[in-house]
Amino acid sequence: MTAAPAGRRGRRPGSPDTRAAILAAARERFAAEGFAGTTIRAVAADAGVDAALVHHYFGTKDDLFLAALALPVDPRALLAAAIIGPPEEAAEPFLRTFLSIWDDEALQPGLIATARGILEPGGDRLIREGFLPVVLLPVGESLGIEHPELRMPLVASQVIGLILARYVVRIEPIASMSVDALVGIYGPTIQRYLTAPLPLAPGGAQEDYSTHDE
Repeated sequence: MTAAPAGRRGRRPGSPDTRAAILAAARERFAAEGFAGTTIRAVAADAGVDAALVHHYFGTKDDLFLAALALPVDPRALLAAAIIGPPEEAAEPFLRTFLSIWDDEALQPGLIATARGILEPGGDRLIREGFLPVVLLPVGESLGIEHPELRMPLVASQVIGLILARYVVRIEPIASMSVDALVGIYGPTIQRYLTAPLPLAPGGAQEDYSTHDE
C-alpha cells in the first residue's frame, strides 16, 4: 500500500467558512488597495485558499467586489434593464429604479449598512475605485454617451448625496418625499450630467476629462 498524498499546507478546503474568509479578505484588500490594486491572487493568499477557489465562489473580480460590498441585489442587472431607451431619456428610469430598490423594505437594511460603510475608513476607495468603474461607468458606456469617465462620477455625486440624505441622515423633506417628486427634482440634473454639452476649456478646446494616476 502507498501512503495517501499529503494535503497542501496553508490552504483551506471549500466550506462555508472559506467563503466568509474570502469575503473578509476581499473587503480588507479593496479598502486598503482599491479596486485596481487588488488581485484575485492576493485575496486568495490573504484568505489562505487557492485563487481557483475564489473564482469558483465569486467568478470575476467585479463579482467579488460586489459580493464584498454585501449588496442585497446586483445593481448592474437592474440598471441595465432600466436604461434600454435613448440616452436623452435615461435619467428618469435610472433614478426611478435606484429609488425603488432603496425604498424596498426587504432590501433597505442591507443597503443602508453598505451606505454607512462609505463613511468608514477605506469606504471612499470602495466607491471611487470600485463602485464607479464596476457599476456606474459601464452604464454610461452602454448608453453611448460622450466622456462617461466624467459624466458618471457627476451622476454619482447626485445619487450618493441623495442616498445619504434620504436613507442614512434622513434629512427632511427629502426623507419623506415620494419617488415621483424626487425624480422630478433630481432627474433633470442627472439628465444634464448624462447628455448636456460639457464645458469648454479656455480658447474653445474640449477639456481633457480622462483619468490620471495620482
